Amino acid sequence: MSTRAQIAIQPGPEAWAHVYTHFDGYPSHMLPALARWTPEDILAACEIRQVQPDELDCFDPPRDPVILPRPTCQFCHLYVWQDGAWVELDPEAHAPERTAE
Repeated sequence: MSTRAQIAIQPGPEAWAHVYTHFDGYPSHMLPALARWTPEDILAACEIRQVQPDELDCFDPPRDPVILPRPTCQFCHLYVWQDGAWVELDPEAHAPERTAE
């Protein structure tokens, strides 16, 4: 099993690029592993198998990040750059909106 996550980066006023991460997306791994990476590093990676402290293991070829109007948690965890550091956002508060069927 893998713990999938997203890293949301705001490249514009109403756009958030969501970079997919396939393995080890749980906070105890991701937050220390993300510490040395900048938002620009993550955006350049496009799609990541695993974030490691010394390497971004990326898909080849990668898919472009999904662009959404706000940070949106579609997998287990969602991380954003806030005040100069990576943080996990509350997944319940940033879950996709449900539509009535």
